Amino acid sequence: MTVAVALFTQDLRLHDNPVLHAAHRAADQVVPLFVLDPDVAAVGFAAPNRQAFLADCLADLDASLRRIGSRLVLRRGDPAEEAARVATEVGAGSVHVAAGVSAFARRREARLRTLLGGRLHVHDAVLTVLPPGQVTPAGRDHYAVFTPYHRAWALAPHRSVHGAPRRLVTPDDIGSAELPTARPHSPALPPGGETAAREQWRRWDVDCYADLHDDLAADGTSRLSPYLHFGCLSAAELAARAIGHGGAGAEAFVRQLAWRDFHHQLLAARPAVARHDYRTREGSWHRDEREADAWREGRTGYPIVDAGMRQLEHEGWMHNRARLLTASFLTKTLHHDWREGAAHFLRLLVDGDLANNQLNWQWVAGTGTDTRPNRVLNPLRQADRYDPDGAYVRRWVPELAHLPGPSIHRPWLLVPGYPAPLVAPEELSARLRTARALG
Repeated sequence: MTVAVALFTQDLRLHDNPVLHAAHRAADQVVPLFVLDPDVAAVGFAAPNRQAFLADCLADLDASLRRIGSRLVLRRGDPAEEAARVATEVGAGSVHVAAGVSAFARRREARLRTLLGGRLHVHDAVLTVLPPGQVTPAGRDHYAVFTPYHRAWALAPHRSVHGAPRRLVTPDDIGSAELPTARPHSPALPPGGETAAREQWRRWDVDCYADLHDDLAADGTSRLSPYLHFGCLSAAELAARAIGHGGAGAEAFVRQLAWRDFHHQLLAARPAVARHDYRTREGSWHRDEREADAWREGRTGYPIVDAGMRQLEHEGWMHNRARLLTASFLTKTLHHDWREGAAHFLRLLVDGDLANNQLNWQWVAGTGTDTRPNRVLNPLRQADRYDPDGAYVRRWVPELAHLPGPSIHRPWLLVPGYPAPLVAPEELSARLRTARALG
C-alpha cells in the first residue's frame, strides 16, 4: 500500500488542486495535512480576521474530505518538521506542496527539501493562473509594467483544470490535533471555506462586472479575493471559466486575475519589495500620528475616504476603488509612508495578501510599477464619479445620511459637527495642480 502526503498551505480546496491531484495519482492512500505554523504569528501575519477565516476554511475542508472518505490531518509546529514526521509515520513515498512566492514560503520550501530530499514535489500554478517566471521579457527575470505582461500572459498556455477527487483513502491511525477556532475583529467578516467560495462565485453576475466594478454603491465586484488568498478557489479555474464564458465582464475580470499574477511574479523576482521601495522616491515621507489615526478611524473629513476605512473596519474587506482612493489620500494627499497604510490594511484585510497588498500600495504611492508615479486621485472627483448619489457614503457614514444626493461628499458646507478636512479643499486643489504639473 503506497502513501503520499498532500501538504496544504494556501490551497484549501478540493477542486482544481494540483497538489491533491498529484498526491492522489501517486499513491493508494493520501494524508491531507495542514500545519498551523506559530511563526505566522511571530512575523505579525496572524491577524484576527484572517485567523477566523482560516478556521472556517479548515473546518470546511475537513468536512469536504470526510464526504469522500478522508479527513484533514492537523498538526502544530514547523511545517517542514511536521510534514517529515507525518511522512515517516505513514511511510510516505512522496510529499506534495504548492510553490509560493514570498520569502516565508521559500524558506519553508527550502526546509522541506532539506528534510525530505527527493520525496518532495513542488507544484506550480496552484496559487496563480501562471507560475511566476513562465513569461518574462527578453533579458529580464520579470515584467515591470503590467500592459506588456498582460499581453504575454494572455498568449501563454494555461494549465488544465482538475476536478475534485470523488474518493480519497487516508490511513486510519494517523494522529491529528483539533481544528482551531478564532474570533474575528470585524463583525461582518465573510464566511471562509471552499463551500462558501463556490456559492459566492455562483451568485455573482460576471456579465455586469465591466459596467459595475468601479461603482462603489452597486457593490458589483466579485468579493472572491479572500477565497483566492486562502486558495478556496483556484485562480486557474476562475480564469478558464471566465474565458470560456466570454463577454466584456468576463474579460475585465480575467484582467484582474492577470494583475494578481503580475504582482506575484514581481514579488517572486524581488522579495525585498514587500518592505522596500521598488523604485526610489524623491523626498521624505511626512509623519503625523494624529493624521494617521484620523485616516485609520475614518475621520479625515472627506466622507468617501472615511466610508472606505469604515467598511474595512466592519467587514475586513474593502471595495477595490475605495482601496485605491484611501491609499492615494494617505500617500499622495497626506504624504505618509505607504508602509504605514499597508500595515493597517494587513491588520484588517481578510484577503491580506503580501504580493497584492504591498505592490498595490506601492503602485498608488508612486514607488512601484505605475508608469505615472505622480498620479493623484482627487477624493472629491472620485466621489462624484463613482458614488454620484452618495449611496456608498450614506451606507458607511450614517451621521451624514440625512444629506441629500451628492452634497454628502462636501459636509463642511452643511454640517459643522463633521470632522474638518485634514487638508482644506483649497489646499487639496493646489496639491493636485502641483501633481499634474509633475506629470
